Amino acid sequence: MTAPVTLQHYTSLLDARQDLIDLYADVRAELLHLPNYRIDVFAERLDRHGAEPGWQAVIAYADEVAVGYAYANTVPPEDRWWTRMRTPVPARYTAAPAVAVKEIGVIAPWRGRGVARRIHDELLASRSEPFATLMVNPTAGDGKVQRLYAGWGYAVIGDVQPSPDSPVLACMARSVRDPQH
Repeated sequence: MTAPVTLQHYTSLLDARQDLIDLYADVRAELLHLPNYRIDVFAERLDRHGAEPGWQAVIAYADEVAVGYAYANTVPPEDRWWTRMRTPVPARYTAAPAVAVKEIGVIAPWRGRGVARRIHDELLASRSEPFATLMVNPTAGDGKVQRLYAGWGYAVIGDVQPSPDSPVLACMARSVRDPQH
């Protein structure tokens, strides 16, 4: 795995859908038996997200093989992203539309190489929203995933249970341009 990683932007779900589903199945392989993680449930979410305003994806490729992905879209202040929160959202995050990073993942052989961070940063590089937000299962990787996002400048701003089959997630946010604010 010495091939260089290239990043490809997508603004149309049609062009990226199959790669995103295949990557998701690989990245989440150990969770696919759980109701909220099934591939068909992900595909439904992906189709819904892909039709929302500001949808964009970045997929990482090595030797023309997809190895990681992230996608996001714009969430206005009244979006269900915010209204499902179990705790009040600090007003500064909902004063204007935000970019919601809906999914990010890297296949196992490519983890720990900075690929996820490169994909994430590339995804945010062209965004005009003031804040980025994401949701993470605080137990994922025994808390390692949430700590990783904290290292990228995200801070927990509340918790949410997106669906009855979903675990309670930590909602994290950061400035798009200055990750320390």
